[in-house]
Amino acid sequence: MSNAATSLWAAVRHSPPHGRRDWALAAIVMAGVVLEGVFRHDLVWRSVAVAFGCGLALAALVRRTHPLAAVAFAFGGFASLDVAMLVAGAEPMALHSGWTVLVLVYSLLRWRGGRDAVLGLAVVALAITVIVGIDFPGVAETIAGAALVLLAAALGVSSRYRAAVREQRVEQAKLQEREQLARELHDTVAHHVSAIAIQAQAGLFLARSSSLSGATESLETIDREAARTLAEMRTMVSALRDRERQPATAPQRRIADIEHLVTGSTDALRIGVRLRGDLTNLPPAVEGAVYRVTQESITNATRHAHQATRVEVEVTGGATEVRLTVSDDGARTAPAGQQSGFGLVGMTERVTLLGGTLTAGPNPDRGWSVRAVLPRGIAAP
Repeated sequence: MSNAATSLWAAVRHSPPHGRRDWALAAIVMAGVVLEGVFRHDLVWRSVAVAFGCGLALAALVRRTHPLAAVAFAFGGFASLDVAMLVAGAEPMALHSGWTVLVLVYSLLRWRGGRDAVLGLAVVALAITVIVGIDFPGVAETIAGAALVLLAAALGVSSRYRAAVREQRVEQAKLQEREQLARELHDTVAHHVSAIAIQAQAGLFLARSSSLSGATESLETIDREAARTLAEMRTMVSALRDRERQPATAPQRRIADIEHLVTGSTDALRIGVRLRGDLTNLPPAVEGAVYRVTQESITNATRHAHQATRVEVEVTGGATEVRLTVSDDGARTAPAGQQSGFGLVGMTERVTLLGGTLTAGPNPDRGWSVRAVLPRGIAAP
């Protein structure tokens, strides 16, 4: 918890540019300001109030990209206007569109941390002190107003923390998939190097026995195995070169192992597997990716596909690529939650590292499908 709080405090998020919701919020604020300017007869300093209200609409528009400036303008503006009206002997300004400041406080704590958050909250506290000192509304109203501001700030911190946790989980899922690829690289290289060693010993024996044809065949096998091992290793190490964690050994899965997943069928959910086309001589990394995506998709269908009776797995080997489709006939009540699953994030990371693509989404009529396309060959970069 302390590490999470520290990272949340120190990090400054790259906030996204304003989008449709910000434009809609700004339009609502602007409409409220116009209505107040036209229909409120008790609005003092009408032109100044309308101009300031337009500034609030602009602050609502830039609340993500410049939250500190937006908060400083809104709270500092209200405090400055109250001071100016006190000096002029006028009644304090009561602009109903001032509810926007709660959204601005939320945005400050949602998109900024560290120094920006401290400065923003200091401005808020100072402005509230000035406003309450000039026009004291009563103890109950003061406490309620301060509670609303604190609630907006707490919601911003909570949203920011949840977003940070989710980003960490997504990165963790990607890292786990990279670690799995590293383990499979270890197994693949060990397998090929073992074959090279055996062939080298055989070639050496045949050469000493004056069997040149047998020695030549062994050397050709060594050449093929070495080239395949180097291509596999260079591609996967290139994808994993930014990771320094030591991989451990793990069993290598193949496309043929997909048929063993049918043993997970039950009377309520049947699993069908179809392997078509040329699925021979595929790089181990591609076979492992096809198996892992299939395994994850079947697991997701079992957990999330309500009222599903069948899961269809189809693997098709083409001349240049391998296509995988896993679909079910269930009714998903919350497809968006499925899309955000961290298992799917990991599978996408694996397929992307191998130069392929992965998509997932609902079928036109019923059910859910996961589709992956991977290149058949692996070329050294």
